[in-house]
Parts: sequence; C-alpha cells; structure tokens
Amino acid sequence: MVVWFLLRGTIISIGEKIVYLIFFHLSFVMFVWSYWKTIFTRPANPSKEFCLPKAEKERYEKEERPESQQEILWRAASTLPLYTRTGAGAIRYCDRCQVIKPDRCHHCSACDMCVLKMDHHCPWVNNCVGFSNYKFFILFLAYSLVYCLFIAATVLQYFIKFWTNELNNTAKFHVLFLFFVAAMFCISILSLFSYHLWLVGKNRSTIEAFRAPVFRTGSDKNGFSLGFRKNIAQVFGDQKKYWLLPTFTSQGDGLTFPTRLVSADAEQATVTLHPDSNKCVPDVSVSPLSESQNRLLSNEQHANNAEDHLAENPLKSAESETITISMESES
Repeated sequence: MVVWFLLRGTIISIGEKIVYLIFFHLSFVMFVWSYWKTIFTRPANPSKEFCLPKAEKERYEKEERPESQQEILWRAASTLPLYTRTGAGAIRYCDRCQVIKPDRCHHCSACDMCVLKMDHHCPWVNNCVGFSNYKFFILFLAYSLVYCLFIAATVLQYFIKFWTNELNNTAKFHVLFLFFVAAMFCISILSLFSYHLWLVGKNRSTIEAFRAPVFRTGSDKNGFSLGFRKNIAQVFGDQKKYWLLPTFTSQGDGLTFPTRLVSADAEQATVTLHPDSNKCVPDVSVSPLSESQNRLLSNEQHANNAEDHLAENPLKSAESETITISMESES
C-alpha cells in the first residue's frame, strides 16, 4: 500500500517519488534483515564445562539433603568463573537442564532451556532474546521505528489535506489507514526501544532490572555496569562501523562477564571460609577473568575498584567464623 501510495497515489513529483522509494526500501530491507536474525538465531546455551561430571551428577541426584547437594555444587563450581549466587548465597543450579548456571544465565520455561544472558522471551519473534541475538533485537526495534516514522511523516502532509478537504476521494482511505497504523506502532515501539536503550546503557537485562543480581558481597543492580561507553561496546562491539548491521559483534562468550567487584589482575585473591566445625563448606577460589573481560577493563581500573570495595565493605570476624585471605600467583 505504501508503494502504491508513492507511485500511483497523491505524490506527483518524480524526484520526490524516487527519494521516498529509496529510503523506504532501504529501511524495509534493514527491518526485515534484523527481524529475520532475531527470529532464527538460536539462543546460546551453557557449555559442557558447566555440566556436572557423571559421578557428581549421580551423587547429587541421590542426595536428599539440600546441604549435601550444595557441597557437591560448590566443589564443581570451584574451577568455574562464577561471581553471582542465589538470593540465599548458594550456587545457581538448574535442575531441569542439569547445569550450573553461568552469570546472567536463566532458564526459559517457554524454550525449555537455559539461555546465556537471558533478557526475556519475546512472543512477537517466537524466540528467546539473549546474548546471541540481543543486538539483533535492538536493531529490529530501531529499524521498525524508523520504518513507521518514515511512513507517518510521508503521509502527514496528505493527512492534513484530508481534514482541509484538499484531498481527492480515491486516496482518503489509504491516507487514513497508513497514518493511524504507522502512528500507533510508532508510539508502542518508541517506548519499548527507549527502555532497552536505557538497559544497554546500564548494562542490565530485563530480568536484572526487576531482580538485581546477587554477588558474594550481596545484591548489586549495577554490578555489571562498566561505564556508558563500555556498556554499549559489550552489546554492539568495538568497531562502530558494524553497529547498524545485523551481524554478531557483541563482546565476550556469554559465559563470563566483567564486573565492578572483581579484579582482572593475573594474581587473584582467594577467599577461604572456615565456618563452624558442624558445617562443612568447601573452599571456593575466584577464577581469573576471561580475555574478553581483560579487554574491557584495564588493570588500573580493577585495582581501584577492588580497593574501593574493600574499603567500603571491611571483613568482619566473629568467634564462630574466621576469614583468611591469601594471594596466589600463577607460576
């Protein structure tokens, strides 16, 4: 209907028609491309290293006490790069998928799988929006907004002529239909697009916006925020020339993410907890960050963050629990 309106409708100028048609088809192609990538990009899942070994899985299934099950999970997670916990401070484990959940990973009941950096399940694309297709989803919203704005702006002058009775009767229905439909979608898409741009700037997912991630030091809604520019780069990548193209350029592997609370230095602080003799909790060491994390955060910034964190949250000792901090360097 838009093409008919441009070619056979009320627009008379040939130059105006050519400009409108070029912009229309360009925005339409980008809209369809990003929509296609959002729909048919499979959500990323946790790798095999987050699955329990066969022997540990059998022990976990046979154990009836939650405390014993957690002991098994703590041992298995000691070599994994995990920084988030459950609300109770336990290891995040999916009984359905039988995997230890990486940071920012959640189980989607609609897809029946654990999705890396899950944002939400979108019924409009019939797919989970997460690490593998979040950039495509943002571009889909952007190009659909541009597409609707273009149609509404193109028809606006003829919509005004309709109310002043300067428009012929054959085009009245098309003008009314195009303008109201485009304007309606513009309003709805603009609100959703603005919200997700705000999430990208804060480096949060929709799930994390409603429920803050829990770290060893407690919940922190800004735990993954690295600053506006680095937050944008995590989703769209380092090279700005690819930002507007529906190609995967997001940083990282979806399994590990840099945080404001840990250091990227080669020497990692190992925190060993010695609780009551009646409780047995295995020691857990913090694994070094991935290469993608080191690229995002400089060593100097991490050192400053670590010092600020220790200054604000001093370790408290009690009679029933002592905390020992030792430094281990890689040989």
